[in-house]
Amino acid sequence: MADPVPDRSALTKVTVNLVPRAVDALASARARTGDTKTDTINRALVVFDLVLDLTERGGGSLTVRNPDGGTERVHLL
Repeated sequence: MADPVPDRSALTKVTVNLVPRAVDALASARARTGDTKTDTINRALVVFDLVLDLTERGGGSLTVRNPDGGTERVHLL
């Protein structure tokens, strides 16, 4: 059964168990942004939701611009 839609005006506390790779990614992202663990995880979930939206529409791609002006296309399956 799906979770009910949360009250958007309230904070929701969750506990997660992260695998070592996720711990490393969280530490790396925090070091680069200076954000808290909570802010970093919140941002990651928003991006993950965007990826899910794209993939549920039959796939898509993201274009990443490199500092040298080049681009890379990331295909979402």
